Amino acid sequence: MRIDELLKGAYERLSSISETAQLDAQLLLAHVLAVSTSYFYAWPEKDVSVADIDRFDSLLARRELGEPVAYLLRQQSFWSLDLEVAPCTLIPRADTERLVEVALSVLDTNKANRILDLGTGTGAIALSLASEQPKSTIIGVDLVAEAVTLAKRNAVRNQLSNATFLQSSWFGALEGESFDLIVSNPPYIDPDDEHLSQGDVQFEPKSALVAGNHGMADIEHIIQVAPRFMKHGAYLMFEHGYDQSIAVRKCFVEAGFIAVESFQDLGGNDRVTIGRLK
Repeated sequence: MRIDELLKGAYERLSSISETAQLDAQLLLAHVLAVSTSYFYAWPEKDVSVADIDRFDSLLARRELGEPVAYLLRQQSFWSLDLEVAPCTLIPRADTERLVEVALSVLDTNKANRILDLGTGTGAIALSLASEQPKSTIIGVDLVAEAVTLAKRNAVRNQLSNATFLQSSWFGALEGESFDLIVSNPPYIDPDDEHLSQGDVQFEPKSALVAGNHGMADIEHIIQVAPRFMKHGAYLMFEHGYDQSIAVRKCFVEAGFIAVESFQDLGGNDRVTIGRLK
């Protein structure tokens, strides 16, 4: 079967379950054939082997069930990085790049900063900051051992040596450490949120998504404990839900932080909130 015929059938199969059916199909076939998607525009008449058609069909069947393309490909681009992904942790998303941007805006670029990423997952945030701050030292921690191993592989994959990763329940393994900046994309979804059963999220680990007290429990805990691990004048910042900025700012203020401010994501929603230790 020709490439254009194969892709046409794939678009039709995925159109009812994906808003990006064409891109999904192209990415999956490019993965199977080990080519770039531009190949399909140059060589639409090329025949595809039976073995590759079978592999493609298997991936399409999994995508039809809703499995995220990033898990099928086992990779995802984030910032300037190419990251390995796995079902043990969240898929890095474009909105989280806003957290990286805000972090870079408050850092002294001439200084060797010490930065902590809580709940690092793939290492996306930690490694993005490491790539932009080569003089700085970044530590990423995660409760899930498989995620820590994955983040370490991503450091090697992207040739970044100034980021290290530890298994830790938030600050548990960090006694005696202090940081110029702490960043976190913690679990912040309410356990009863209907979106947990929709789209890519239903395939991602609930432990990385869900928090008690209407999604605020982990954010509240981190704000209370973080000052013990922050230098004077250091910043703490979170990614959070689109409707949580008021609650997050309130937590910061009640804990004595100053310069509390929220920043919007690509969709115009408050997505990142920061506070500075007096």
